[in-house]
Amino acid sequence: MWSEFNPGAVYSWSVKISVVLITLNEEANLPRTLESVQPLVRDGHGEIIVVDSGSTDRTLEIARSFGARIFIEPWKGFAAQKNSGMEKASADWVLQLDADEAMEEGLAGEINNALAERGDLVGYWISRKNYFLGRWIRYGGFYPDPKLRLIRRGAGKFEEYGAHPTIEVDGATSGLKHALVHNAYPTLRGYIDHMNSYSSSGAEVAVANGHRGFNLLNIVVRPKLTFIYNYIFRLGFLDGREGFLLHMYHAVYVSWKYAKAWELSRNRRS
Repeated sequence: MWSEFNPGAVYSWSVKISVVLITLNEEANLPRTLESVQPLVRDGHGEIIVVDSGSTDRTLEIARSFGARIFIEPWKGFAAQKNSGMEKASADWVLQLDADEAMEEGLAGEINNALAERGDLVGYWISRKNYFLGRWIRYGGFYPDPKLRLIRRGAGKFEEYGAHPTIEVDGATSGLKHALVHNAYPTLRGYIDHMNSYSSSGAEVAVANGHRGFNLLNIVVRPKLTFIYNYIFRLGFLDGREGFLLHMYHAVYVSWKYAKAWELSRNRRS
């Protein structure tokens, strides 16, 4: 592991918030994300920490231009990588973001106001506006999609859960009104690639939970029920063509996950 410090950045001894990201080839998303957090970190009131796992594009150049502290580390898994970033924070509060998440207008001010208040809260939940093929997905369980992303330093850490680790904290939490804008899937190819990768991580979790056999209920029936539940009962159809494609391919992801769980357990036995 090695770190890169930007001598041109100005850091205060009373840093209020550390913005922490993990990255790998995020040049398309990172400028928007880092620009959105400037109201939190400018004038030495905060810091940006980037833990990169081997980017070959302009990711590090972009992070450096925003005064980020950069650490190059091998990939350790989502939870471990995120925790490594949070451990490097020096501020009283840590905001953990994905590289494809930007703060909507008003969120920075709300965070500053929240941190200025005295209280016993150790964390804040932030909603996400998820975009798929350029459309904000409002239904089907994709909004408000709250995530615990702002915590007191040392109050918690990410627990491994496949490709979607969650922060576990010990103490009281509250929610913020403004949201993160999640520009995760601008293309179908990108979404399918992500679902392929996520289904492999999900398979590990499924095996750990006892799903090891070739089960047609999980591989065939469960995906269909997932689609019906999200698209019909959770009103996913109101998101138009984009909603249909999103939920159809999400159902395919479910099938892949349990098929890969069977393959994984079979290979481990052989």
